Amino acid sequence: MRTNLKIAILAMAVAVTAPAFAQNDKASIYGSWEMTSLQSTNADGSVVEVPYSGQVIFAKDSTLSVQAMDANPAAKSTTYTVNGYEAYYGPVEVNEGNGTFAITVKSSLVRDLIGQRLERKYEVTTDQLVILPSNPAEGWRVTYKRQ
Repeated sequence: MRTNLKIAILAMAVAVTAPAFAQNDKASIYGSWEMTSLQSTNADGSVVEVPYSGQVIFAKDSTLSVQAMDANPAAKSTTYTVNGYEAYYGPVEVNEGNGTFAITVKSSLVRDLIGQRLERKYEVTTDQLVILPSNPAEGWRVTYKRQ
């Protein structure tokens, strides 16, 4: 009977604390995110929507994985893409206190990115993640929803 009482108490403790853990996860950057929007700023200051899709995964083991694609089949290669496709992975350092993270690219479709440290700003609000470049001159903004 004592064992059953201990199990019941443990089950109640888990049930009571589970919502607290869920709330903490909602404020965290960690998890899987689906891209909902990519905005780019033109030289004249106008903002345009770029037809992109993709995902970013911040794993609790401190790794980051990104995959994204430009819907335009004639998309040109860029600093981060080859023929409109972007993919890279590596260890990530997240500073939740100042809303920044930095990934050191371990593998990438664009081989020139391998070994580079990419620093970014971010904001998490419940189920939305916004990522911005540390250097505003790069002129982009990506929004994701939690998966």
